[in-house]
Amino acid sequence: MRQRYRDRQEAGQALAADVKQALAQEAPDRPTEGRPLVLALPRGGLPVAAEVAEALGAELDVLVVRKVGVPAHPELAMGALALLADTVEVVRNDTVLEQLPGADKPGGAFDTVATTEREELLRREETYRSGRPPVDLIGRAVIIVDDGLATGSTMKAALIAARRYSPGRLVAAIPVGARQTCTELQELADDVICTWATDDLGSVGSAYEKFTQTTNEEVREILDGH
Repeated sequence: MRQRYRDRQEAGQALAADVKQALAQEAPDRPTEGRPLVLALPRGGLPVAAEVAEALGAELDVLVVRKVGVPAHPELAMGALALLADTVEVVRNDTVLEQLPGADKPGGAFDTVATTEREELLRREETYRSGRPPVDLIGRAVIIVDDGLATGSTMKAALIAARRYSPGRLVAAIPVGARQTCTELQELADDVICTWATDDLGSVGSAYEKFTQTTNEEVREILDGH
């Protein structure tokens, strides 16, 4: 196992170098226009994404997502919700749902948890965006960043939501992720950049020496600074 990242800032700097190199390689079949856009998955993705946006000279914003967790094991994702331009995208994790009889039926566990998470999704969107209008994705290079991937449900939801708005080039970028999950993202993104892909990821936090929770205040401070 490679050396852990000191913190999200160091992870973002390492990821930024890889993203910059990838975008420098022309993709004639995916022409882009305008300034690149970095969309962070809050909250932990913001410090990482800020480093990427700084290196690219890109616009920085958020794409709010919420995990739909198994009631008895909230960290295990049945799926995820993503909100972009007032549209909520719902993604189901069939691998997990197949192990939960009845969970995916109307009114079952998935619907119950998703309803609660949708309310929190809308609340966080209002908190983080502070009245700013939705960002424009059409034709642009759009890089979606998180601090790491385990099952990848939230990143998948984010990519599906972003694709609806016709970016010129859609990139998933993460400093650390489960190798299988990074491979699965290739079906949804034009480029998948995972600086540290591993078959031995116990948790995202295990890849960091410092992995404290990013606060709402830190999110707003980062966004206001860009």
